[in-house]
Amino acid sequence: MKNILLLTDFSENSINAIHYALRLFENDMCNFFLLNVQSSGAYMSDDLVLAGNQSLYDSIVKKTKHKLSKLIVEVESEFKNDKFNFEMLVDYDALPEAINQIKKTKNIDLIVMGTNGVTGAKEVVFGSNTINVIRKVNCPTLVIPKGFKYRIPKDILLPLDLLDALSGEAFNDVIKFTKRFSNKLHLLRVKPHNENSNEEQKDKKNIARLLTEIEFEYHVITNVPMAYAVDCYTQSHPIDLTTLLVQKESVFERFFTGSPTTQISNSIRVPLLVFHS
Repeated sequence: MKNILLLTDFSENSINAIHYALRLFENDMCNFFLLNVQSSGAYMSDDLVLAGNQSLYDSIVKKTKHKLSKLIVEVESEFKNDKFNFEMLVDYDALPEAINQIKKTKNIDLIVMGTNGVTGAKEVVFGSNTINVIRKVNCPTLVIPKGFKYRIPKDILLPLDLLDALSGEAFNDVIKFTKRFSNKLHLLRVKPHNENSNEEQKDKKNIARLLTEIEFEYHVITNVPMAYAVDCYTQSHPIDLTTLLVQKESVFERFFTGSPTTQISNSIRVPLLVFHS
């Protein structure tokens, strides 16, 4: 039984991500937890005035639960899958903190969310909050770009930076997912400045040992930034999903120079599946 957390702000984009997940796991027994998270700062004084003698729960939480309940009825009616169970959750906290709490109490296996990418507008759930979830929540996360329509992820792209290893638990998770859904795994070892990579020296041995049952392509790309290499490869090959092995990065890398994870997740063309290494 899979426990999957579906994040929603009731937007078309988040509902599209939910539909993608329901299609992807249509043959699995799944508990789906639909979560709406709102910051307490989002409530104006008018909200409290209108509440009158009602509690904050009655005036706000009840309304949100009603919307979640309606959404569950809609997806149950559309997908009609006896293997699915739905539960609604409401939280008022910072998004990563809320997810981390639910991850522990519900034993979440996967988080699914939509993203519009980063814009100059005021950020709401699924803007750059996607990055916050990837950074601060140690759980596989599936991000669906705006307007992406479901198709079976037959061709999967795995970009690798200088430190990403074709070994360990995270890479094993990629292999399991690929065996389940895919025809081919595309491996890109990207060296933006043609640097030496100790992991590159191990690639051939690891591939021979671990990818015996998977069709694959392996390429080394030099003197090209990671995000650019991924974007070009995605446009020139029939890629259905990109997966990443995300490492903890220094404050300097995250806030001043940027990172491949941030750049890629801000401009994804196909669904992005993140595993933490």
